[in-house]
Amino acid sequence: MYEKEIEAKAKELPEHLRKEVLYYMEFLLKKSEGEGAGKEFKFDWEGGLSELKKKFTSVDLQHSALELR
Repeated sequence: MYEKEIEAKAKELPEHLRKEVLYYMEFLLKKSEGEGAGKEFKFDWEGGLSELKKKFTSVDLQHSALELR
């Protein structure tokens, strides 16, 4: 649709700016690929560790996490 216009404008740019345009186009392509991925966050994992809440408190988990650092 705009291919000829894009090409004509790109030819007017100095070489170092053409590289920037190329990088930006690659960025837009990657961004557009990610738009459809994971439209809705799922909570299917929710409650998966509920049996552990009798054994550990949130403070216990915080201390354990600090020990791992």
